[in-house]
Amino acid sequence: MKAIILAAGRGERMRPLTDRVPKPLLEAGGKPLIVWHLEKLAAAGFTQAVINHAHLGALIEHTLGDGSRFGIAIVYSREATALETAGGIAQALPLLGAAPFAAVNADVFSAYDYAELARTVACLASPERLAHLVLVDNPCHHPEGDFALRGGQVVQDGARLTFSGIAAYHPELFAGIARGSKAPLAPLLSMAIAALRVGGEHYRGRWHDIGTPERLAVLERELAALDPGDTPPGA
Repeated sequence: MKAIILAAGRGERMRPLTDRVPKPLLEAGGKPLIVWHLEKLAAAGFTQAVINHAHLGALIEHTLGDGSRFGIAIVYSREATALETAGGIAQALPLLGAAPFAAVNADVFSAYDYAELARTVACLASPERLAHLVLVDNPCHHPEGDFALRGGQVVQDGARLTFSGIAAYHPELFAGIARGSKAPLAPLLSMAIAALRVGGEHYRGRWHDIGTPERLAVLERELAALDPGDTPPGA
């Protein structure tokens, strides 16, 4: 079972931290953000992680290597310039293969159970479903939300929740994107939602979007406050 960790963003809002360190390698709780994902994916039974990168990508490869010390094989999808989310996934499809796969943003941190994500990937099948999105309560920096849920179906109308950056996708969703082209994810999801081919769930547990130095500092303080015997919320 495979997953892609989306790590190609420049991290403009995280500057100056990201001038010399790519955002996925910024640390929280004593380890890089992306390592939390790798360890959780390995523990949930994923066997390979595809990591796409652009900005300072060589540092990501040097730091993570082949993934053996994390218990998961890592392969890299290199982008000369960031291709946005859908474009980056389309570029990586030859590495991901023809089966459904998980996708997580490198710059989120949560206690969401990746074993549940693995079960969702295993059950995702075309033509009934092209995607499954994990939605969360709207954070203060994104109060308008992204999508609504109705009976496990993602819809556009209704009380909106925020897309967590954690999902399962079928490769067919990205079939119309030429490799190497920039493409955002939202238009693809909108079309699939209109066709009733996107499922979802409302995750109510701990979740952070690490989009600014201030939010990274909040997470760091949260992790530092844990008792030594406590399990970190992202583990």
